[in-house]
Amino acid sequence: MNDLKSSVIRFCADIGADPLLVQGAGGNVSWKDGATLWVKASGTWLADAATNEIFVPVDQNNLQQAINAGNFSVKPTLISPSDLKPSIETLLHALMPHAVVAHLHAIEILAYLVRRNCESELASLLGNDVPWVIVDYFKPGAELAAAIKNILDAHGETKILFLKNHGVVIGGANIDEIRNTLNWVTNRLALRGDKNLPASSPSRQSPDKQSPIAEYTPVDDKQLHQLAIDERLFARLKTDWALYPDHVVFLGSRAHLYNSFAELKSALAPADNLPELIFVRNQGVFVTTSFNKTKAVQLRCYYDVLTRQPQDVELNPISVDDISDLLTRDDEKHRMRFSKQ
Repeated sequence: MNDLKSSVIRFCADIGADPLLVQGAGGNVSWKDGATLWVKASGTWLADAATNEIFVPVDQNNLQQAINAGNFSVKPTLISPSDLKPSIETLLHALMPHAVVAHLHAIEILAYLVRRNCESELASLLGNDVPWVIVDYFKPGAELAAAIKNILDAHGETKILFLKNHGVVIGGANIDEIRNTLNWVTNRLALRGDKNLPASSPSRQSPDKQSPIAEYTPVDDKQLHQLAIDERLFARLKTDWALYPDHVVFLGSRAHLYNSFAELKSALAPADNLPELIFVRNQGVFVTTSFNKTKAVQLRCYYDVLTRQPQDVELNPISVDDISDLLTRDDEKHRMRFSKQ
């Protein structure tokens, strides 16, 4: 194993164990080795980098030729056979000129990127110490790749891409540079968790209530019950549910909200198609047995993003059309099927 590959694997295992940087199958890291682009496979977890084969080798020259021809719908060509599929964002990694590229959904960064006024806040907090640009939300894949190509053509020195409602992309010559840049950004943008919950609020006490419907049990992470108990967070569920792609892909297009257990019983009377995840006002958050680990970490990600928002800040949810696109894409369906149970 060469030094670059081994350093990438160690880095991925480290950040994959930190839910403030990586959530389940989210995020991606790549490195270039001559004409080969090694990129994380769709649906795999960065946390497993040291124990499982999660990277696949892709023909970088083929991708570069397609990019030069303006073909952003090109399918990556595997250099060796594999049952794994390259990430849906492989072209994004090929576009970046750096030897190593990390695309992460870091909480401290994402908490800003879901806000309507994120540009001015980032400019104020980051300054110009490191070259960065902000990218409007585009559908993952070809549309996002085309937009990034235009930006990199205009700003070739860019080291950090902030993708609205999506995440951050960092390029570097090696893992040390990636790690240092990531630390610099997250430290500059760090927010206190539970910002939305006053320390004296009785709502901080998580309930141990059981659901009167046998199919539902309380979520194990007691802090998550605040999404249904704290009135400000519960209101966000109605208006600010679909904030970034992974949340929509794994948790659906809307939150299933109920004002009471009585309303829940009435609404779910024909219990043949129960939602996996429900929020009962002033009671808590409940799930069915099919609600797996991948979905649980995405729900925690959502909580961590919401509790870093000031009360009066306006968020910028993904549009109805973009939600529909995410839920009907074959590549996202593959990621759902492949992810851990």
